[in-house]
Amino acid sequence: MSISDFRWHASLVLMLVFASMHSAFAQLGPSLGESVTPEEVGKWDISIAPDGLTLPPGEGSAPHGKEVYRKHCLRCHGEGAEGGDGLADRLVGGIGSLASESPIKTVGSYWPYATTIFDYVRRAMPYDLPMSLTNDDVYAVTAYVLVLNDIIEPTDVLNSITLPNIEMPNRHGFVIHWPESD
Repeated sequence: MSISDFRWHASLVLMLVFASMHSAFAQLGPSLGESVTPEEVGKWDISIAPDGLTLPPGEGSAPHGKEVYRKHCLRCHGEGAEGGDGLADRLVGGIGSLASESPIKTVGSYWPYATTIFDYVRRAMPYDLPMSLTNDDVYAVTAYVLVLNDIIEPTDVLNSITLPNIEMPNRHGFVIHWPESD
């Protein structure tokens, strides 16, 4: 066997050894944490898109939402959702102010989709106990905030059908920088 044949065979053997080692290490993974079950992932896979197709069952109205707000939101967002002692942003007002010298960005003036309110409250509120509200409570407090912003009527009931149909004041205030897919 010539020296070049020997080098070729040695290179081939080394590649096979490295390939098998890579495969073994890849199966082991980086050994960070524990594997997550599909059930555990499902608890956090709760995103709600603007179209509302993944909204959960349930419903709520502003009168119930006012109770939920008083119990869970008032201490941070203040009376009437106008901001509380610098702890949290105000949620109401500012509609029509975004083009002014002093824009007021609130749920009512800035957020383009009502479903975003539901998604955010459901996943992140109350601040000290996220994901603790029932779906009915989240629909209700969403209704209450929308009523405070004069976007819906106090008698309106929100659910997976009615919530995505709400036209927010700033729905068309965002510019899409990429083309829509066909």
